[in-house]
Amino acid sequence: MAVPQNTIALIFDYDQTLSPRYMQDDVLFPEFGIDPGSFWGKCNELVKTQQWDGELAYLKCLLDYLSMDNVSNQRLEELGADLQFFPGVEEMLDEIPKLCLTPQHEAAGITIEYYIISSGLKALLDGSKLKPLVKQIFGCEFGEDESGKISFPKRAISHTTKTQFLFRISKGMISYDEDVNDHMPHEIRPIPFENMLYVGDGPTDVPCFTVMKKFNGHALAVYNPEDQSRKSFDKCYTLADTNRVKHIAPADYRAGSHLRLILEKLVSSMAERILKQRVDEVTGNTVAAPSFE
Repeated sequence: MAVPQNTIALIFDYDQTLSPRYMQDDVLFPEFGIDPGSFWGKCNELVKTQQWDGELAYLKCLLDYLSMDNVSNQRLEELGADLQFFPGVEEMLDEIPKLCLTPQHEAAGITIEYYIISSGLKALLDGSKLKPLVKQIFGCEFGEDESGKISFPKRAISHTTKTQFLFRISKGMISYDEDVNDHMPHEIRPIPFENMLYVGDGPTDVPCFTVMKKFNGHALAVYNPEDQSRKSFDKCYTLADTNRVKHIAPADYRAGSHLRLILEKLVSSMAERILKQRVDEVTGNTVAAPSFE
């Protein structure tokens, strides 16, 4: 039996999508006096000379640098409270439903959910101001030893494995005790891909952009308008030029911005399509009573 597919999912990458800075540069490196150049140099050395996976190299180097500080996941969450975002991010998450869903949409049960899928640290995002505003955050995680100190990577999310979480969201399997590989027909998925919008910033988001395009979802790339080198813009331009995404916009989430206009139009269009489907279903299953004529 088909299920109501009334939920719209807005899914965001984090680094350079919701924030102009990488999260570790924002709050982690300054707190522990870590030199970014030295840190990334060691990460790149593991990747180039020993063929480490990039995300695992990053997590290993973090553990090496933080080993003397007895850092816990709770400490990381506390640091996450100071994460900074592009203009308008928090307001956008609150305002989009109010602006894009009419009383008719709400009467039909149409809702909006937000998700973040990041190769950064989930603990930092869990401590951020965004946590109460989103349905779920997926990110890299550390396990802890008996003393509560982070001790080993518990979960690493790469730019390719990020696609797993698109399917988790589509199937409603956002808990890790649910097997995302279980077969689920399209008609019983709570959030079909056509009800999903993924927002990213560059090549690391290409696998997610590809999945969205393949399954009739929506994809949008953002760039940092303050980047004088234009590297951020060039990444987005290439994504549009190679037909990875349909839209690109500067990462300004404030009301009236180019990005907000696109987001609002896409969400409103999805809501209208869902409403029409609900109306057509009711009309198509309604049989007129016999007439006395």
